[in-house]
Parts: sequence; C-alpha cells; structure tokens
Amino acid sequence: MNVLFFLKPKASVAYIYDTNTLRQGLEKMKHYGYTAIPVIDREGRYVGTVTEGDFLWKLMEENAWDIHALGKLNVKDIMHKSHNPPVNINASVQDLLLQAMNQNFVPVVDDIGSFIGIVTRRDIMQYYYKSTQQAKAE
Repeated sequence: MNVLFFLKPKASVAYIYDTNTLRQGLEKMKHYGYTAIPVIDREGRYVGTVTEGDFLWKLMEENAWDIHALGKLNVKDIMHKSHNPPVNINASVQDLLLQAMNQNFVPVVDDIGSFIGIVTRRDIMQYYYKSTQQAKAE
C-alpha cells in the first residue's frame, strides 16, 4: 500500500498561495473552517502551512487589526517552514504514519516538489481502526 491510497487530491483540497494577502488567507480558512491550510507558490510547489496562530501572531506583531492593514501583508510574510513537512508520493505508509502523529494533515508532493494533495490523520486512523476490527473478526 502506498500514499495514493489515502490521498485527497489537490483539486478537492483548499489551499492558498504564498502571495495571497492575510485577508484572503483568513477568509479562505474561515470559509472552510480550517485551523491550518497548505500554502503553495504560483508554480504549484508546496512551500509550507499556515495556522490560525501564525495569522494571530503576525497581526499582533504588526498591530494590524483593521481590514486595510490585512490587505498589505502577504501569507509569505508569516510562513514557518517547519510547519507540516510534506512526504513524497513514494513515501512508505510507515513514514506517512510518523508524520501524521505530529500534524493533522500531511501534505504530499511529487518528485519535483509540486503539491498534489494531502492525507489526513483521520483517514489514516480510520484505515488502521478498520484493519484491527477486521483482524478481530477473523
């Protein structure tokens, strides 16, 4: 079994561009009810993940509480490269599981770093739960 078994493709996942304004990023996160969202560049490469906390800390740091200030800052200004490191499409399920232990979703990239989707911790847990239930039944 490989990562593709669990993959939610890019077309069905919300993401933002690193050049989006903070306002655009917050609006998208609010619309989808996300607490973290993948960030890609205009070439489609995964560059990181931003969280609600990243937005909040930047707003506090810049004292940017009005709507106009939110339009002057970009998502790339709040990026932390350490959030949600991706796995390669060829990663093992064990590698995927190790990543999912520390993050709610695992971004998946191809060999050139292009974002192709995510795997959620929930999907992995459901798979293992069903596997254990099936083993008990046998």
